[in-house]
Amino acid sequence: MAEARSTRLGRERRVRHRSYTLTVRSRAKVDKERHENLGAALDAMERTGTELSGEADGRPVGGSVIRRIEPVQQVVARLELRGPGRLRAGVDVRGDGSSEAYTGRVRRRLVELRAGEDAYGALRRVLRS
Repeated sequence: MAEARSTRLGRERRVRHRSYTLTVRSRAKVDKERHENLGAALDAMERTGTELSGEADGRPVGGSVIRRIEPVQQVVARLELRGPGRLRAGVDVRGDGSSEAYTGRVRRRLVELRAGEDAYGALRRVLRS
């Protein structure tokens, strides 16, 4: 009985490890979703990020005593993707509604946009290559 249980737990851990986790941090709310493949995770990220960028309403903060922070400098939502093989990537939605893709977690590297590409297309290109 114990052996069957440990086998089942090991299988569940392997399946969970092979899946992709999308973490969405928006304002004070954190949501997590699991997806079985990279394509589904990227589709969900783009759908959620596009919705959040439409709701972005950053206003300049500070000014007279502290430095002024413009909406383009404010991150109003962060979408992070974690997956097998230490995959770490994401998109930051800025206060002005723009988006910026990155890879890595501790040392983030911005993903350069090519002509006609948005942040989600650039992230797809980098993750699938």
